[in-house]
Amino acid sequence: MLLNQCKRKVELEYPCPWVYKIIGREQEELRAAIAEVVQARECLVSLSNSSSGGKYLCLDVELVVVSSEDREAQYLAFKDHPAVVMVL
Repeated sequence: MLLNQCKRKVELEYPCPWVYKIIGREQEELRAAIAEVVQARECLVSLSNSSSGGKYLCLDVELVVVSSEDREAQYLAFKDHPAVVMVL
């Protein structure tokens, strides 16, 4: 749920593209986790950033979500995967 400065919910029109930032330790493990979560859905995965020490990296996953429930379900599926440290 996003809030603007007036503390009101930002209304999204679905379906819409959404980007998740998936943070983990190993790129191949993260890519496998993404494939497992999105299954047959079309998505774009790109390397976003890595920590200065190289311990963590971030992959951006862009896909089309069809509802707020779908958006939240994808978030929770990424968050609960053992290869994922954090989802933004």
